[in-house]
Amino acid sequence: QVQLVESGGGLVQAGGSLRLSCTASERTFSSYAMGWFRQTPGKEREFVAAISWSGGVTYYADSVKGRFTLSRDNAKNTVYLQMNSLTPEDTAVYYCAATTNGFSWFKTERGQTGAGMDYWGKGTLVTVSS
Repeated sequence: QVQLVESGGGLVQAGGSLRLSCTASERTFSSYAMGWFRQTPGKEREFVAAISWSGGVTYYADSVKGRFTLSRDNAKNTVYLQMNSLTPEDTAVYYCAATTNGFSWFKTERGQTGAGMDYWGKGTLVTVSS
């Protein structure tokens, strides 16, 4: 089983930045498309961003486009989510997920809900103060 571990969450003021990391336990990490989701109590899980297996293609939710940037280092089995210009609305637990369904899956209605993910991390909390 592939294990995903997120890190980098914390408390930051509005307008600040954080970089989240997601590290996988297996070398085959490079064969997965990766996505980030977030969730707060009382809200449904929300798609944030996705990146292809090669790192050459990315896809962002409208709410984070222009502020968040995904990248990956397959040699380190790690995906990074650089978050800039953070607002209190970005406060959530952020989860990384891996899928063998391909990058385009994240653009489907089901993929946007987090369906079809083969592996999930435990999450890292991001809190943005006003």
